[in-house]
Amino acid sequence: MSWFGFGFNGFGQIIPRARANVGVKVLFPERLESCNCDVGQTRVTRTEKEERLPGEHCCTEIRATWSRRAVVHRQTGDVCISGFVTSPSNQNACTHVPATKGCQDALIGERYLTASFTDKIECWDIGGLGSQPVWRMELTKTDTAALPLAPGGYAFPKTPFYRALAPQICARKLALGTEHAVLLSADGTVYTWGSGSHGQLGHGSVESQPEPLAVEGLRGLPMGDVAAGGWHSVCISAGGDLYVWGWNEAGQLGLPSRCLRAQAEHGSAGEAGCAVVPTRQEAAVTQEGEGSEVFISIQAFPALLDLPEESEMKKMSCGTRHTAAVTCAGDLYTWGWGDYGQLGHGTPRSSDQPLHVEYFTKEGLCVLDVVCGSWNTFVLASERAASFE
Repeated sequence: MSWFGFGFNGFGQIIPRARANVGVKVLFPERLESCNCDVGQTRVTRTEKEERLPGEHCCTEIRATWSRRAVVHRQTGDVCISGFVTSPSNQNACTHVPATKGCQDALIGERYLTASFTDKIECWDIGGLGSQPVWRMELTKTDTAALPLAPGGYAFPKTPFYRALAPQICARKLALGTEHAVLLSADGTVYTWGSGSHGQLGHGSVESQPEPLAVEGLRGLPMGDVAAGGWHSVCISAGGDLYVWGWNEAGQLGLPSRCLRAQAEHGSAGEAGCAVVPTRQEAAVTQEGEGSEVFISIQAFPALLDLPEESEMKKMSCGTRHTAAVTCAGDLYTWGWGDYGQLGHGTPRSSDQPLHVEYFTKEGLCVLDVVCGSWNTFVLASERAASFE
């Protein structure tokens, strides 16, 4: 079982920049190296190391932001950070954060690192990880929600670090976008609040919403997971259907994008860096030669996304302007802005339709999880079981 990364590598958060021929863009999935810090080297026995494949990761989870990734070591309860930490000299190193020893979960932002323990939540300024926490909250043994959720509210990567939620909302998961939040309640209801400037709240307008409000367009449809991008939102229903809404400027909703069509017609990457793969809709219009295509810039209501081969989804994640989803069969699909290779197709192309990332299938790998940073993507995969059909 290994983690792979592709996309923006400006700070060595995927591959250390000190290695030869390593650039800012990683266009194909690359197996991540094991942590080179003390925690990464001592958390397994010598025998386990000899039996493990190069780059294989045991019991680790990844959290990502624009300039760095954090690895949560479940066996020891430690966090290591790769990418930009405190100075350019540290960009190629894996930095262990001793204060996280014994943690159960972590949340990383551009400035702050938050970790939850059995009895507390603590937050540190990444520029001073050896100093005292800038915020702390005591917990009881019954508080088990995953970050950013906290008792009675949630942890936020900016001041104030704690924000309360209405007591009648029984939160199961919370995803934070650039200017908005998407919450999944225990009964499968989706709530959103924050800025609605790009339709990312799903309430049918571009108005902002100061408090959590249920998304009416999903009422009666129990959801199983939610994710938030820069200015778009995605959720998976209990039956594996994918619903999308918000900004579609780079095709991050998987809907027809005028921006991508214009860039393709002019034969240039343009502002968003998009040399595009033609969409299914474009091909159909060209073949039929009738009617005009409807482009979507802002989708203010949730829309059911048509997926290749009617695939059922089980996991998804959002970057600033791209989206990735894992099917129940263990296949990975990506779409949206791809200028840094964050779609994993081997080219810096964007797409406004879900495209299968063929690398994992060709390598005989089953995708288990996906985590998007702002401009990159991290994937957990294992060898597929042999088929006897």
